[in-house]
Amino acid sequence: MLDLARLRALHAVFVHGSVAGAATALGYTPSAISQQITKLERETRTTLLERRGRGVALTEEALRLAETAQRLLAIMEQAETELEERRGLPTGRLTIAAFASAARGLLPGVLAELDRDHPALDVRLDEVDPHLSVDLAAKGVVDLAVAHDWDIAPLPAPEGLAQAVIGLDRCDLLVPEGHALAGRDGVRREELARERWICQPPGTVCHDWLVRTLRTAGYEPDIRHRAEENHTQLALVAAGLGIAMMPRLGRGSLPDGVVAVRLDPVPERRLYALWRTEAARRPAITAAVDALRAHGAAAGLA
Repeated sequence: MLDLARLRALHAVFVHGSVAGAATALGYTPSAISQQITKLERETRTTLLERRGRGVALTEEALRLAETAQRLLAIMEQAETELEERRGLPTGRLTIAAFASAARGLLPGVLAELDRDHPALDVRLDEVDPHLSVDLAAKGVVDLAVAHDWDIAPLPAPEGLAQAVIGLDRCDLLVPEGHALAGRDGVRREELARERWICQPPGTVCHDWLVRTLRTAGYEPDIRHRAEENHTQLALVAAGLGIAMMPRLGRGSLPDGVVAVRLDPVPERRLYALWRTEAARRPAITAAVDALRAHGAAAGLA
């Protein structure tokens, strides 16, 4: 009989693309994951991993076994959901994946509330990109994803996921103190054609949104500096190296030398929670979503 823990390890390698990624997701060392895969190879008398350069790749047999493992894990989740529902109390482990500014500006209060009000619930947080978090929820790697999208760059939700809106996060134009726009009550997008921009790297939701937004205003943005961290972007703006658009959630107080100006119309991103429909009846999901909405309202989400 195949060992479920070893199948879970194989499935994690399939989802994350590497032994190291699987180890991080499951909370083990890469050596422990490799040992689980080796034991599974002995059980199945099948080669599951092949060396590819400095990494490994799943064989065709491993890919099929990983798909089977995903179905088995879904059945296990359903059984755990039914037991938790019968008890009527949030119990067991609940893993939440959230993007950086939500993990910083929203999740600390949510996690503290769940820890205080539901001692039988073991809540874990993983900070990941919103594109990845949705996929992780769909594949069963995490129980709940906190993601976001923009009006002109919607983030598609895979089939089999339920979702609930947490709130709307507004975005400000950030300019250096002394900039020509710093004293304005509002600025239209068409007025920003000649500005130098600071934003996140290509491939991120915020970068794609910025480029699409400014292109719809009729010009190509002059992106001079790219930085993933909000604090780095703020430091660059304070140094007079460009302007940026940044959501309010998790931003914190603006440093000296940076001024927020209202952009007209005001850009907004929608925050929402996503979870697998099979787990919709789980009390832990309900408790977490309720906490996310309450703390979202307290954080100023519309």
